[in-house]
Amino acid sequence: MTGTTSHAIHAEDRSIGHFLYALMCAFPLFLLPVLLSLAINLNQKQFEANSVMGQHLRWQRHSILGLLALFVIGYGTSIAWLSMALFALGVIWFSYRVFKGWISLADGIAV
Repeated sequence: MTGTTSHAIHAEDRSIGHFLYALMCAFPLFLLPVLLSLAINLNQKQFEANSVMGQHLRWQRHSILGLLALFVIGYGTSIAWLSMALFALGVIWFSYRVFKGWISLADGIAV
């Protein structure tokens, strides 16, 4: 039974996931690669929600939306130190999620 599950995981094409994580890593470029990654992610309908790629796509969407939410809140905050803290928290949290997700995808496990 284990061989069947292992075979099903390896049969899935994970190249789009790697590409999207690479785009997400380029977030310092005015967030354009992140927004492109989100647009591509939202158009990936061929993966089942319970599959490894389906779970990584959901992880990526939540990461991007969380980053954007922290940036919007930080931008709307009038207190400079709080705004900078929110930006820093967003960058650190997003970086953690990208690296954790990408390593998990490379190992073929769900996040």
